[in-house]
Amino acid sequence: MTTRRRQRFVIGQVAWMLGAILVLALLGSLSLELFFVVSLVGLLIVVELTASFSVTPTWRSRLKWLILLGLVGFTYVVVRRILEILPPGVI
Repeated sequence: MTTRRRQRFVIGQVAWMLGAILVLALLGSLSLELFFVVSLVGLLIVVELTASFSVTPTWRSRLKWLILLGLVGFTYVVVRRILEILPPGVI
């Protein structure tokens, strides 16, 4: 059974991701990497906005692993972009 807070979290994340797709498509810069980064930023924002002050449910404590995975993916995207910018032979 989903709680009201969990449902609010899921709705907020889905709304953020749909909004990101719409805005990126309107700007003509929709790519998988950019969508991933914007969705990760949205995840971090939604996690903070829906945080409880007194009690932390078990489903929220498992979000740290999802965030960690997202940060590893973000690091991969940044390193790949840096390597694309550097001229050949630097590394």
